[in-house]
Amino acid sequence: MDWSLLGCGHHGHVTYAPAEIGVRKRLIAQTASGEAWRCLRCGGYVTGEPLASGPAAQAPAVRRGKEVRSAFILRIFAVERFLRGLAAGVLAFVVWRFAYSRESLEQAFNRERPILRSLFQQFGYNIDNSKLVGTIQHALTLSPTAIKLVSAGLAAYTVIELIEAIGLWLYRRWGEYFAMVATSLGLPYEIYDLVDRVTVPRVIFFAVNLALVLYLVITKRLFGVRGGKHAYEARLRSESIMESAIEAAAADQAATAGEADTDRAVPAGAEAVRTTAPGAEADQTAAASADLNRVAAEADTDPGRAPAADTDRARTAP
Repeated sequence: MDWSLLGCGHHGHVTYAPAEIGVRKRLIAQTASGEAWRCLRCGGYVTGEPLASGPAAQAPAVRRGKEVRSAFILRIFAVERFLRGLAAGVLAFVVWRFAYSRESLEQAFNRERPILRSLFQQFGYNIDNSKLVGTIQHALTLSPTAIKLVSAGLAAYTVIELIEAIGLWLYRRWGEYFAMVATSLGLPYEIYDLVDRVTVPRVIFFAVNLALVLYLVITKRLFGVRGGKHAYEARLRSESIMESAIEAAAADQAATAGEADTDRAVPAGAEAVRTTAPGAEADQTAAASADLNRVAAEADTDPGRAPAADTDRARTAP
């Protein structure tokens, strides 16, 4: 699945026109419909005006590929954390109200209990053996101070879960650390519950919490795992279309500067050649004239003698 394209389909394309000419030309293309700008998320070209413009360094940071998938997974965990916090908040309010209505609730429970017992006995079930009934009876025996402490604990748990949900939903680094630490602190207690008794809800809650901790540590490279924050940010830069365009433009600029330096160095060498060339030509002309004079002198002295050059050619003729 192309998560980048899926993200563009959900949120729309992200186009940006950098002010730097070298970077701009790598993000724009000419089509029959006019200018097309490259999307910083999916990499496709989109016709029309860019959504924003300015210096390349101020381009929006866009998640691509695996980061889009990671954001989707984190938001699933955020929703789960929000539902937990909502349930804990409702329960905290109920317990807090229970502290001020314990006597009336106890009277109502004792009044309705015989009716409920006879009703369930018709179905062959004894409510006195119910764990829910036992829990209610135990709660009715708690002191007002203990009930308030339970309500305060539930309220604190609600706040923690909501902070986790907000941090994960907004993709904040602090939210990832907070969620990982807060969830890890509850794992020993969940393991203790599983050792005491294995139930389906306990297994589900433990599996979800353990999956969140491992996912955050491994994929987000928390606490220096897999190179830590620097390696994580380096991977994001390597996948960024804008960063690739900036690096390519810088490489082109460096290559152009090197060619300019070479062109400036070549004329100096050519001038040196032109300076020494006339002297060399004069020496060659003088040597040729001396050879001709020598051959002419030998011919005048002995007309029947062939010049040395002619004699050599005769010897080598077939």
